[in-house]
Amino acid sequence: MSAHTHNQSGETPTEDAVEEESVQEAAALSPKLIYEVIRRDGEEELARTKLSLLWSGIAAGMLISLSVLGEAIFRTYLPDAPWRFLIENLGYSLGFLAVIMGRMQLFTENTITTVLPIMHNRTLAALGAMLRLWGIVLSANVVGAFAAAALFVFTSALPENILPAITELSEHATGMAINEAFWRAIPAGVIVALIVWMLPQAEGAAFFLILTFTWLIAAGDFTHIVAGSVEMAFLMLQGSLGAGQAIFGFFLPVLAGNIIGGTLIFTLVAWGQVRDDVEHG
Repeated sequence: MSAHTHNQSGETPTEDAVEEESVQEAAALSPKLIYEVIRRDGEEELARTKLSLLWSGIAAGMLISLSVLGEAIFRTYLPDAPWRFLIENLGYSLGFLAVIMGRMQLFTENTITTVLPIMHNRTLAALGAMLRLWGIVLSANVVGAFAAAALFVFTSALPENILPAITELSEHATGMAINEAFWRAIPAGVIVALIVWMLPQAEGAAFFLILTFTWLIAAGDFTHIVAGSVEMAFLMLQGSLGAGQAIFGFFLPVLAGNIIGGTLIFTLVAWGQVRDDVEHG
């Protein structure tokens, strides 16, 4: 409300009233309120049926393949110049934009969204509900990733000239040493959790927020379990990556790193800054 508008009684609000309203609007962006928005969102997710979680997770796993496809298209058609790396990684953001703005179930988002209700309730039932959701969503994401990879490998859905770039990207993502895959997954987990934390106050800038920070995951050469699962599945279905190497050399280390980054590091930091306000407010 501006100083030139009138309240319901027809009186012009005092300067103190205008100042108080400005303070309240600023408080709307406080960490406590952001925490509350994400916590309630997490409780809604935990209350969803298994079937809706499953289908949403499969859709997310399929559409996150746009990250691999977008990056491969840039790599295929851009000239081989030093700056190509920075531009082609914009393609990585496409899948995340589709999934996050489409409100689909992405496992790494849930490492913060569904953990905050646990911090609030601290019961075995709440922990069980979270682990149930994690299991369903992660499994569904992987199923979706394999479905997208099967489309790439077994059909002529993609032009032939793009497939070599997908192969290169996939071999790089899954070819890291185990400890390297693990450590590089931690920043990715933190970044995705950071996106979730910032979205409630992003308003019209959500598109650019997601674009920028998911580009950072790719440009920083960090590892992400769901987008990486598309690359893992692509090589497995081609027969160039064995199940043992895929699971123990890539999937489990990256999964552990993403969980540590998104949950143990970011969520605990986020909880730490609002804990006193929430528990004593």
